Amino acid sequence: MHISELSRKTGVSLRSLRYYEEKELLCPERLGNGYREYRETDIERVRLIQMYFSLGLTVMEIMSFFQCAFDEQLKIECLPNAVEVGKRKLDEIQLQIELLKQAETHLQENIAAWEAILDKGDRAHEQG
Repeated sequence: MHISELSRKTGVSLRSLRYYEEKELLCPERLGNGYREYRETDIERVRLIQMYFSLGLTVMEIMSFFQCAFDEQLKIECLPNAVEVGKRKLDEIQLQIELLKQAETHLQENIAAWEAILDKGDRAHEQG
């Protein structure tokens, strides 16, 4: 598929796709006419790139994951770095989840208290 189709299927801009190629996160085949030819598997790869960027990984960190995840033969030498980066990110995600759970509980408690106040106010207003 051409770059425009990959962009359409993933919702990622042409500029971003070219950037991913420049950073060797994507490696499309070049046709004789110079067009890029992407594989169906590149759709998932682009989605993973987007997810990893949204988690705050750098290009180099993503590349280390991809060397382990997408290469035809697993490269043992890439595993220690991939494990280290993965564990660090997992710790960060778990901390974010914990903070979100605390925020959720806090909001639930406040909303319940505020609704109780409003409910009392409505009853007092009806009696008055």
